[in-house]
Amino acid sequence: MALDKKLADFQNALHRLKDAHNKTIEHQKDDEFSFFRDSTIQRFEFTLEIAWKSIKTFLLEQEGIECRSPKSCIREFFSTMHIDENTTQTLFQMIDDRNLATHTYHESLADEIFASIHTYIDIFQALYIELSKH
Repeated sequence: MALDKKLADFQNALHRLKDAHNKTIEHQKDDEFSFFRDSTIQRFEFTLEIAWKSIKTFLLEQEGIECRSPKSCIREFFSTMHIDENTTQTLFQMIDDRNLATHTYHESLADEIFASIHTYIDIFQALYIELSKH
């Protein structure tokens, strides 16, 4: 099934995001911090992309629901009671952060997004577990 492939990609992306985040924390006090922070933000973008596409595939295969955009897929995932309202709102914030990081790059914005990534990793992990229940 397509979902199994997406979930394998999601798991790999999440693992690489965790590694990048940990490496950035290790370099928080040195000159390489910006490089590692930016790499972690890029990994966050990749992980979010595969996460919402995994939701999209899950909804189609398991619920017969077709969605086209990240936010519409998250709304449908919420409406089918696979995630709660707080997770839904955090996922929306994650999408907004991804869009900001992609289109407008400022050091202060990068720092703000990086500061949220530890929370986002927890959301990704919970999402992966929920999607894997199929």
